[in-house]
Amino acid sequence: MERLNEILHELGISKVKLAKFLGVSRQMIYNYLELDDINNWPKDKKVLLLNLLGIKSGDEIKNIKVDTDYILSVESRLNTVLESSYKNVDNSNNDIYSGLSKQNVELLHSVIELLKEKLEDNTNDAYYTVKYLYHTLQAINSSPEIKYMLGYISKASGSVKANEFVFEEEEQFIFESIMFSAMTLYNNGGASKSKLAESHKRFVDYIEHKLEEKMSRTLELNTYKIQALKELGYDKITDKNAGEVLEKIAEIQSRKITD
Repeated sequence: MERLNEILHELGISKVKLAKFLGVSRQMIYNYLELDDINNWPKDKKVLLLNLLGIKSGDEIKNIKVDTDYILSVESRLNTVLESSYKNVDNSNNDIYSGLSKQNVELLHSVIELLKEKLEDNTNDAYYTVKYLYHTLQAINSSPEIKYMLGYISKASGSVKANEFVFEEEEQFIFESIMFSAMTLYNNGGASKSKLAESHKRFVDYIEHKLEEKMSRTLELNTYKIQALKELGYDKITDKNAGEVLEKIAEIQSRKITD
């Protein structure tokens, strides 16, 4: 069963997704995986899992080699079964799915379930992992490298083929090559804290400088907002005067540039 757990992890199949596939609760999945032998599973659930893994008996589990082709074949079988459950997602009265295509509804539904499973651990590690992921999504439009990084992670985990380029191919190619070199250095022990101390200090200085710039811009914008409200005779920004106030802020900014 230890090898089965490893395979599920390598395939990226969460307990939530496996539970949905087998038609049982997530807690039941934990119970199944704690058993010593897959032959002790209920027969119908065992057959479903074996079909998902593309094997005929539990003895073949130890011989499974998880590579890109195998991951894609398992995902195909898994998604075929789960597709019907996604069809049952009622997005007619749910704003979170409103306006999304079927493909995007399925993806968002999977992401939400995975995030919920992570947060249910109720640990600092889980909280900050999801929080940093949230920050990543917030910053993604201002930094194309983040998309390349996500693509690299998908490829490194075997979820997509290595030669798949869905963004700017040349830039993504360069980024992945540099990232691979850095990760190779990291994983092979070619780097140490003492050797990288100066580099990390430059990183800290760079981040602190960016935070100072952000704070300065925030304070400057707040000053413009206060001045705009004062000139227009308003106490605060409302839905009705927002457009007028923003125009006034732009006007004040242009004055400063002219001055």
